[in-house]
Formats: sequence, structure tokens, C-alpha cells
Amino acid sequence: SAGSCSPPDSAKDAAFSSPQSNLPSVQQEQAKPEILPDLNAKILDEAWDDIPPSSALEVISEEEAVQIIAEPLLPIQSTTLRDYVDHSETLAKLVHLGVDLSQVEKRQKAGQLLLTLDFEKDVKKILLFLKDVGVEDNQLGPFLTKNPYILGEDLEDLETRVAYLKSKKFGKSEIAQMVSRAPYLLLFSVERLDNRLGFFKNELGLSVKKTKDLVVRLPRLLTGKLEPVKENLQVCQIELGFQRNEIQQIVCKTPKILTASKKRLKQTFDYLHNIMGIPHHMLTRFPQVFNSKLLRIRERHMFLAFLGRAQYDPAQPSYISLDQLVSLPDEVFCTEIAKASMQDFENFLKTL
Repeated sequence: SAGSCSPPDSAKDAAFSSPQSNLPSVQQEQAKPEILPDLNAKILDEAWDDIPPSSALEVISEEEAVQIIAEPLLPIQSTTLRDYVDHSETLAKLVHLGVDLSQVEKRQKAGQLLLTLDFEKDVKKILLFLKDVGVEDNQLGPFLTKNPYILGEDLEDLETRVAYLKSKKFGKSEIAQMVSRAPYLLLFSVERLDNRLGFFKNELGLSVKKTKDLVVRLPRLLTGKLEPVKENLQVCQIELGFQRNEIQQIVCKTPKILTASKKRLKQTFDYLHNIMGIPHHMLTRFPQVFNSKLLRIRERHMFLAFLGRAQYDPAQPSYISLDQLVSLPDEVFCTEIAKASMQDFENFLKTL
């Protein structure tokens, strides 16, 4: 700095005064040429603003030229975040974590958010928070790919939401599972989370424990829209004819039925109930059958019917449960349930 070039005050006094101050002025003037000029003081006396800037056309040596390091320019405009990775420590470290920027930039204003964040100041504390909640290291990248917005959340708000879940007796492992499987969960306020838990408890008539078990198994029930859930409950009760207590049992065993396609739900029920003759109480005992593809159900039922083995009444001999019908691999289904070979099953499917 310029200050470092300034000599001590004593040096300045020595430069501008002579020890023989009582001599006539003429003698003093004659003595002045003997004093060496203080270059540092001379530089300080010059105004820095008066020094002309270096010209871009100034000729420099080859050695000076190779020492010039030009920083890469930021893209003026780009449609992809990858163009900014070389210029952004935050983006570079997120990519290293496994964040897929091509997916992030598809989310509204997510790319703009990441470009404004400082890794050390904004991002690091959120990563440590997520690890403390229970998100595994190898899941941080996929998690942030799905929910980059959490990096812009206030840390205190996030901690308050986790504290609320703990107050509702959710265990640490349950919270970790819920947050990992529903990345948007912690974006919702305590009030909203409380309202959602109250909705499922009251709408389904569940106990506190069963309500908690329900959302642990399908945590997106707390983050998704409620309209599809309400519609599916109406379909089960009004169109499919299940009783309230049966719906409770079905939902607790197979939560996905609350978010399933209404069309698919009705088609599967129609085939099971009206074609195969499965009564409501049997469907209530094995609601997992609604998670199976209708084609798989139809092919296996028709093969069993062809063999004369389509027996779904537990009171009858050679009873076949719905679980055995849909969950077993083809080879096991053929040999143990249909009592036929895999080749027989494949030949039969060709006739359909």
C-alpha cells in the first residue's frame, strides 16, 4: 500500500532541515544539493489521480504477456445451468454431490435460486441439517434434485417443523424415512402439517397411532393435493360399495389406494368383483390386489379357469388367495398354484 512506502516522520525531518539552521539562507541553499532526494516522499506528494492509466495499446514484453491471466466471462444469457458450473462454486459442489442440474432447471425459478446462493453461507448449513435429520449422504444429490427450494429456506423454520413432528411422537427413523420419501415435506408450515394429520384422522376415523402409521408409509399424503384423496374415498364408498370400516382397513393396509387412478381403481374392482366373483370382505382382507396390473390379474385368472383351478373361496378345497394370485413370479405361480409348466402358460397366453 502507499502507506507502507512512507518513511517515518523523523526521516522526513532530516530530509527537509539542516543541522546548521543558524547559517545564512544562502549557505542553506548551497547545502541543499547535497541532500539526496527522498523518492518515497516524492511519490506520496504526487496525486494518484494524476497518473495516467496504462493504455491497452501499450507495448509490453512477451514475458509480461504470458503472465496475464484473463478470468473466463460469465455467460450473458443461457438456457442451461451447466454453462455456469465453471463460474459458480455452489453449482460445482452441488454437481459433485450428485445433483442433476438438467432436472433442477426444469423447476420454476430453481435455477435462479441456486445462482444466488453462497455455498459456505447458505448451502452448507442446510446440508448439515438434512444429514442430522437422517438423509443419507448418497441421497443428498437425488433429494436436492427433487427439491432444490429447501436451500432457500430459513434454517430455523426447518428445525421448527422437525420439532413439530417429534412432538407428534414420530421417531427419528420415521422422520428420516418421511423426509427422504417426500422431499417437499419440510417446505410446509407446522399449521399445514397439523391440518393434514387432522384431516386423515377425522375423515377415516383412525386412531392417532394408525394415522401416524399411515403417513409414515405414504408421506406424500401430507404434501400432495387433497382432492384426489377425497374423490377416491367417495369412489370406494359410493361406486364400489365398501363400508366405512372396510375402507379403514383397506387404506391402512394399502395407502396407495388413496392416490390411485380412479379409472384404474374402478376397472380393477369391476373385474375382481363382477367377473371373478370376489366379495367385498375378501377384497378388504387382500386390498394389495388393487396395486396389481389388471392385465396380470386377467391372464392368471383366465389360465386358472382354463385349468379348472380358479377357486377363491377359502371354505373350498384347492383355495387360491388373491395374494398368491398376483404376487408370485410367473414360474412359481405356474408350478405351485396352477400346477402347470411355464410353457403351458405361455402357450395359453398366445391364444388370447
